[in-house]
Amino acid sequence: MIPAFPVYLFDVDGTLLESAPDIVGATRQVLEAHGAPPQSFNYLASFIGKQLRELFVEVFPGASDEFLEQLAQEYRETYWAREHASTKPYAGVLEGIAALSGRKATATTKSTRTTRTVLTKFGLIDHFEVVQGTDGFPAKPHPDVVFRALEGLGARPEECLFVGDSTSDMAAGRAAGVRVCAVDYGYGNHEEMRRYEPDYWIGDLRELSRHE
Repeated sequence: MIPAFPVYLFDVDGTLLESAPDIVGATRQVLEAHGAPPQSFNYLASFIGKQLRELFVEVFPGASDEFLEQLAQEYRETYWAREHASTKPYAGVLEGIAALSGRKATATTKSTRTTRTVLTKFGLIDHFEVVQGTDGFPAKPHPDVVFRALEGLGARPEECLFVGDSTSDMAAGRAAGVRVCAVDYGYGNHEEMRRYEPDYWIGDLRELSRHE
């Protein structure tokens, strides 16, 4: 049983929302437009939660910074145009978030603007006191977004449980000094996640409130 925490931080893609169809779809459109060879769904999904640049550098080794930024901008425009039509919350997310006491914030690689949009679309926005995305500072696995979310809540690391689905989440949480909870769904590599020795594993967000 997981104890109650005063503060909960949540990753978004792969933790709250099954968003890979839209993210991968937008990525494929951009790559194909620039003549990249076909890439598998699982390969592209493995970059969710990371900086777009990491994927583009792998697919286009030696590309200039200007070209990489062009690809990133094209991805953003393509992703927004899809309007999250193929995205949906994971089973148990709506009920789990609603039932969970404690103050809540996001800590995601998405921009804050995009995060607000998707949380609103899926009826989650009112449950989050702080919506924190990655806006112009280093993305996970760096801990910056975790620190920003905690700052927004006026909370201390020792009060917090960070819930995520990837090695980047686990690394960022450990670097920030918070407890970490791994979900066994989503897009992360479970073996790599185990190296960070998550404090808890869950298969459904409703498990977080079973102590209450």
